[in-house]
Amino acid sequence: MKKLNNLALRAHVKSLISDLQGVTAIEYGLIAGLIAVVIIGALTALGGSLSNLFNSVSTSL
Repeated sequence: MKKLNNLALRAHVKSLISDLQGVTAIEYGLIAGLIAVVIIGALTALGGSLSNLFNSVSTSL
């Protein structure tokens, strides 16, 4: 019985290792997070100049 449990456990571990869908989802999540950080950084760096641009356009109108 113990040998059967070990075989079942090994088969389960092998199936988990060969399943790469979870790894792919994590990679896509990390890429999306990195893109979000880059966008936030760019908006923060350009925020002041964009605000000045919109204020000058508003004043001109």
